[in-house]
Order: sequence, then C-alpha cells, then structure tokens
Amino acid sequence: MSAPLLGSSDTEPNQQGPEQGTFQPQAADPRTSRRPVPPIPRRSMRRRSSILSQQNPLEGRYQGNPERRLSRLSTSSEDESAVLGQVRDPEKDDFFHEPQVDSRAPTLRGSISGTSLPYTVPERRRPSRFPTELELKPSPEDIEATAAISTTTENHALDNRPSRSPSPSSTLSPDQSHDHTHPRPRLSFRARLKHFTWAWYTLSMSTGGLSLLIHAQPHQFPSLTPVIGLAVYILNILLFTLITSLLLARFFFNTGSFVTSITHPREGFFVPTFFLSIATLITSTQKYCIPAYIQSWAGERQDLRWAIQIAFWVYVALSTCLAVAQYSFVFGQRHSFGLQTMMPTWILPIFPVMLSGTIASVIASTQPPAMALPIIVSGLSCQGLGISVAAMMYAHMVGRLMQSGLPDREHRPGLFMCVGPPSFTALAFIGLAQSLPGSFDVNMDGLLDSSIMLMMAIVGAGFLWALSFWWFAIAVLAVVQSPPRYFHLGWWASVFPNTGFILATISLGKVFQNEFVLWFSTAMSIVLLAVYAFVLFHCVRAVVVMDIVYPGRDEDVEDH
Repeated sequence: MSAPLLGSSDTEPNQQGPEQGTFQPQAADPRTSRRPVPPIPRRSMRRRSSILSQQNPLEGRYQGNPERRLSRLSTSSEDESAVLGQVRDPEKDDFFHEPQVDSRAPTLRGSISGTSLPYTVPERRRPSRFPTELELKPSPEDIEATAAISTTTENHALDNRPSRSPSPSSTLSPDQSHDHTHPRPRLSFRARLKHFTWAWYTLSMSTGGLSLLIHAQPHQFPSLTPVIGLAVYILNILLFTLITSLLLARFFFNTGSFVTSITHPREGFFVPTFFLSIATLITSTQKYCIPAYIQSWAGERQDLRWAIQIAFWVYVALSTCLAVAQYSFVFGQRHSFGLQTMMPTWILPIFPVMLSGTIASVIASTQPPAMALPIIVSGLSCQGLGISVAAMMYAHMVGRLMQSGLPDREHRPGLFMCVGPPSFTALAFIGLAQSLPGSFDVNMDGLLDSSIMLMMAIVGAGFLWALSFWWFAIAVLAVVQSPPRYFHLGWWASVFPNTGFILATISLGKVFQNEFVLWFSTAMSIVLLAVYAFVLFHCVRAVVVMDIVYPGRDEDVEDH
C-alpha cells in the first residue's frame, strides 16, 4: 500500500490539533494484516516549524505546556536559530526569562534534514517567586548566624555606634565592638603598650583630687588626714610616675607615636590631663608637706615654699602655651568637628589654665605678702580665662544636646566634665579672696579691701555653684537612664570634676557657717569615695580582660 498524499483524508487523524496533545494511531485496515505507519514527511515538518515561528509561542496548542512545546519542536538547520529565538523571547515569555540549563541533562541527537544537531533538554525551573519548602527552611548555619547577630544587636541596642556582624571565627578583629562572648587573642606587652594613651592621666588626677578632698573634710577623725589622706597622696605620686614611664616607653618603642598622639582628633584632647595631674600634685604637696614643717614665713624649710612658687609659675606658663597651641591647631587643621560630635573633652585644653587659679588659692596663703599678691592676680586672670572659654564651649554643648540628644551610653559619664569649670571657679574665688593680705588696699582709701573682695567672691561662687549643680544633675540622670556597660577611661570623669563640686560646697558651707551644708558635703564625699572604688575596680578588670589597652578599644581610635 502506498503512502498517503499530503492533504488527503488519510492524514487528517494524524494531525495533532489543540485539543489532541498526543499521537493517535489509525485503526488496523481489515483488508490487510499490516498496521498503518503514521506518515511524517520532511516537508510537513518544515512547514510546521515555519508556521510555529510566525505565531505567538504562548498561543495555540502549546500554551498550557511550554516545556512540551520546546521538547516536541523539530526544526531544520536553516531556521533553528530563528525558532529558538522566538521561543526564548524574554519580552513575550516570562517563564523562560534568563533560562538556566543543567549541564547534567541528557543530550539527544537525531538526524534532521540530513544534519546531526545536538539538543539539550532544558532543566525545568520553578519561578523564584514560588520558593519551595526546602528553600524556605533555614540551614543550621543560618540559625547560628542569626542567633549571634541577635545577641550582638541586643548588647548594643542603646549604643549609637553602628553594630558590626560577629566574626565566624573565635578571633575578633580589633575594630569590632565590645563582645565578651568571644575570646580575644593575647598580645605581647609591647603590642598592648602601643595603645597606652594620654587618657590614663585621668586616673592620676582623680586620685590627687581625692587626696585634696580628704584633707578638706569638715568632719575629721584622728587618722583621716595624716594616715588615709597621706597614703592617697603617696599613691598618686606612684601612679603619676608609673603612667609617665609607660607613656614614655610607648613613644620610645613606637617611632612617630608621640606626634600621632598629640595630633589625633580624639586622643589629642586628653593631653591636658597630664597638666591636670601636675596641678593636683602641686596642691597636694602644699596641703600634706608644707604645713607639717612650716608654721610661718620665718620658720624652717623655706626651700619648699620656693619650690612650690617656682612650680606654680612654670605651670602657668606651660598651661597657657598649651591652651593657645592646642586650640590653634584644632582651629587650623583639616579635620572637621561637627556640632553633633561635640563632647565635653573639648573643654580639656583650657582646663589646666583654669586650675592655675585653684593652685593660687591654695598656695598664696603660705607665701610672703610681696609674692602672694602677684600669685593671686595671675591666678584670678587665669581663672577668668578658663571659665570664659568654658562658657563658650557650654553653648556648643547645649546646642549639640538640643540637636542630637544625649551621647550614647558609653560616653555619658563624660558629661560630668561640665561640672568642673564652674565648681573649680567658685572654689578659686573664695580661696583667692581669703588669701589676700590683711593690709590689701589698692587706693589706700579703705574702699577696696580684703573684706569687700571676700563678699564679692562669695556671691560669685554661689552663682557658679548653682550652674555646676545643674550640670551635675543632668549628668546623673543621663547615666542612670542608660548606664555604660563597657569600661573606658572616660569613666574617671565622674570623679575628678565632682571633687571640685564637693570642695566648692565645703567652702560655701564654711563661709556661711552652715552645718547642714557641711554634712551634705560629707555625705557626698562618701558617695564619691564609693564611686572612685567602683571605677578603679572596673579599670583594673578592663586591663585584665583586655577591654582597654588593646587594639581598637582606646582613645587612639575615633568612635563618635
């Protein structure tokens, strides 16, 4: 039996329409025993491919099954690229957008129009917008990473600094935030010494302030000043010597670190703490050494008075040069200090000059009249310079608090630095007025004498004490609202400025002869002693657990 012709009725059942998706063979011819073979002439195959290339691939009989359309497509060599380009048109067929071909798929080879062409069966892809359950199920690694990130985020929820993702290894990078859950590699003494900063002098000046506070207590017991106070004074000397030695060792073993430290935008502001420590040493030496041997100017050991006097004038000269030079450098350098980054440490360069008045109020009473008056005048001038510059810095500080709010919890103890300038100025006013000689009268007319100066000093001290109390209350509320969690040397700001505040309270209580104020200052002294012990304990602990004196955790890096 011959093959049927194209377009005859015999071939109609073999054509696959839209409603017939598979090949349906003809029934067996009863006149013959042979089963008919479905005719698939080459010309019909070519005609079918050309027709498909002209119509929309999503329309017609293959619209519901795109994979079947591609797998059943037969093309010749001359129009293969056109047909495949039409089928994979991304603008018309979203399903085949950016097709992914599996390299492990089977390769089919067939003879089409006399040419052997390889054909790779495309991998059936599920659209990305319909993820499977396996894709939605997190892996164990994702669960561990999520838990670690959650822990770090919880630890730093109140910190304004950007949180960092935890490192998968047990070794943390130096610039990572504080995280006590991971051990840190131990470094050599020389490697840690590289991060021993100027801010360590805050320990020395806080200890010296505590020795002054013990000596000035209105309610004494026999062993308070000669035993406890003297022991704290000697401890301050030892701490100052140790800190200076370690800092010199850092500069010796690390070439260029000295210039880097004094020009650093954060560590450079702690250079004045060196002079503040010297100020506490001068005043403590006056309190604990000179009165024990000299009762009057005609007494013995006059060399100590000369030593204190020389130390005062040298200190005034160096502190004035520091205030001018450091602020000139800050004003002229390229680094920009934004208002939102303003911190109380900006007041520190003027602090040593301001304490010149406090030193003068302490040592002037033991100096001869001819030398006491120049010391008082210079001390008053330096004190006025310091409080004036501090008042200008207060304007920036209030603007920063109004614009950006309180600092992050780790830097809130630094707000106590604002307590220092008005409180030490109030203390200096009263001390300088009380140190004036009894025969003091400029015009020799009795109008400007020591009693009038004392009255003016008391009034001014009362005004300044109120300002320091306002800053003290703000700092206390800020720290209580969000207490710091990780130690840094800025915690010592809660000791030294408050020492001046309590000393000013004691001076006002004595001149007003108010016993309630004196007992209030005694109670505050006990609280300050507890704060000193608390900060000292955490300072030693931070060195042991490598929270400070470690790469990326000290004042030699910018974090705000």
